[in-house]
Amino acid sequence: MKRSLTSSLALGLTLLAAAPDGHAQTADRKTAISLYGSAYQYKGSLGSDFWNWSNNQYGPGISINRYLTPGLDLGLQGAYVELKGTQSAATFFNTNVVNVNLALKLKLNNGWALKEDARIQPYLLVAPGIAYTSREGLVRGGRIDEDKTYFDAFGAAGINFRLSDAVGLFVQTGQHIPLNANLDGEPIRDDNKIDDRYLQHTVGLTVAFGKAKDTDGDGVSDRKDKCPDTPTGVAVDEKGCPLDGDGDGVPDYQDKCPTEKGLTTLEGCPDRDNDGVRDGDDACPDTPGTAQMRGCPDTDKDGVADPNDKCPDTPAGTQVDANGCPLVLDQDNDGVLDNVDKCPNTPAGTRVDANGCPLVVDPALRKLEVPVRFKTNSTVIERSSYPALNKMVEALKTRPEYGIRIIGHADSRGTDEYNQGLSERRAESVKRYFTGKQVEGSRVVTEGRGEGEPAAPNTSKDGMSKNRRVEFKFEFFALPQPSM
Repeated sequence: MKRSLTSSLALGLTLLAAAPDGHAQTADRKTAISLYGSAYQYKGSLGSDFWNWSNNQYGPGISINRYLTPGLDLGLQGAYVELKGTQSAATFFNTNVVNVNLALKLKLNNGWALKEDARIQPYLLVAPGIAYTSREGLVRGGRIDEDKTYFDAFGAAGINFRLSDAVGLFVQTGQHIPLNANLDGEPIRDDNKIDDRYLQHTVGLTVAFGKAKDTDGDGVSDRKDKCPDTPTGVAVDEKGCPLDGDGDGVPDYQDKCPTEKGLTTLEGCPDRDNDGVRDGDDACPDTPGTAQMRGCPDTDKDGVADPNDKCPDTPAGTQVDANGCPLVLDQDNDGVLDNVDKCPNTPAGTRVDANGCPLVVDPALRKLEVPVRFKTNSTVIERSSYPALNKMVEALKTRPEYGIRIIGHADSRGTDEYNQGLSERRAESVKRYFTGKQVEGSRVVTEGRGEGEPAAPNTSKDGMSKNRRVEFKFEFFALPQPSM
């Protein structure tokens, strides 16, 4: 009989080992193993111990589980107990029972009644299976030893307490009805032959295996992450999206004004007068103006903002001084007086013709003015940019009347001061490339414009990549000499 019990246990363990990978508490961890202990209470022909806690029989159990859906798990359970009962010295039984059950767990934390990750997770269990019994004892002095296997109908209700994403503590109560089973050996049976049954009260620990996939490493699994491409190191909320403290739709890590609700077009900064100039840069924040006037209006369009214009009604096209009043001078110092200068705002040092307008650079050279890009926080020229740079170097060597202006830019990450310096260093890095190719340093002018002239919005990786650049402008270095 003991060999039969050993065979039964081996059968149960073999079935467990052959089971699917089991189930877990969530879709992130689909496989779980539960270890538990149970108190059993017999009811049959020799009496009833139901809910009589003073006469419990105890036994261990194990289950392997598999998550199917938010509302359904599948499990394979194995448990052992020795049920005992005594009526007299001539009538008693000791029955070893091994249960192997295929369990369907109906979870109430399925997203309807309770959230899937709720701390308290009630459930119902329907678990048909087999019950192998090995019985020894006497009934009115006659031996009743027998080994037999029965179909087992098992139903239970329980509560799982989620201790963490991978560990749960559960309590459960259910009833086993092994059909036609004779656990106590009494030959006189009820007609329905279901008078022998037992309750199983269980406490156990479930450990789930697997690791939630988190592509962007922000601590929120991809299954729950509403923003799965968040840059590394950016603080996120419980949905995996970057924090936006002022609620303006611009994440804090991209928001130039993170404590003030602003506009996405102005990198999260406010603009009270809606003139397109952020309030922090607007000299007239309550009066609509222009970016050229730092947010102030210029009613007569003479280039002097109204607050500084002492002659606010100057006729259009009239040259004015710093106070906005008419004058006749050479304000751009190009050698052509303003009253005849058709291009009165020519940048300093620009070569001009008799009308004061810049000499036109050869269009073929303009086609060579291809911007080069840089990696984040870098001044190193990429090898892919060498061909374009070499064409400009060759043009300068063959056209000595030209020089070149190198203008550095940066994206919006970092402070304005840092980005200004970074843009200047990028321009100087390219100048060293030109001088290293034997172009005279005096023919190469550099300047940095920081983040102030973006080529694209700084709200995406592609946009920021386009803003990390150096641009070029061919300029006359010396007046072309007439041909002889």
